[in-house]
Amino acid sequence: MEKEIILSSAYLAPVEYYTKLYAYDRIYVERFDHYVKQTYRNRCVIASASGPLALTIPTGKSDELKCRMKDVRISDHGNWRHVHWNAFVASYKHSPFFDYYADEFHVFFERKYEFLYDFNWELCQWVCGQIDLQPCMMPTGAYEAEPENREDFRELIHPKKPYADCDARFVPKPYYQVFDAQTGFLPNLSIVDLLFNMGPESLIVLRESLRNEEFTNL
Repeated sequence: MEKEIILSSAYLAPVEYYTKLYAYDRIYVERFDHYVKQTYRNRCVIASASGPLALTIPTGKSDELKCRMKDVRISDHGNWRHVHWNAFVASYKHSPFFDYYADEFHVFFERKYEFLYDFNWELCQWVCGQIDLQPCMMPTGAYEAEPENREDFRELIHPKKPYADCDARFVPKPYYQVFDAQTGFLPNLSIVDLLFNMGPESLIVLRESLRNEEFTNL
């Protein structure tokens, strides 16, 4: 029987999220949930010299009291694309693989996307291509409060919910990080932290971060 999961949309999601893309046969990415701020939908966390650094995409105000994720528009407020790009450069310019990926990655911060869901989706597809991850992903067609035959991680992969409390299968495998001498290993950062530090070996780290042998796809 195929293993299926439903996830929220996420901006350069954490490593835990990508272990799901590795482990499950079919992944649904929610489009019709109500947009919630202070989640990974518009926030990623990277490493800086002083520790974890959260980067947040500003979103436009909606006339609706509750806006569906697929309808959330990206705002240009605060010149955020420039701010985020400078943060990536400051954090990862000395990482082993940043220069290799930088030109293609930078394109996402030069182009203006209208909708947050589309931006997140295309970034995710690009990341998967770089690490040779080939998940069967599809947007949801309607909202289901209690999905049948699918594990529901829409609200479990969350910056305010410790992964150890929500996901027994995820045990982050330590890997090299630029600032680990100052900060120690910082687990479950954005997938770009893993990509820029480990490059093609990122897939190995994802596999070794899964506890249950049923989910290693070996």
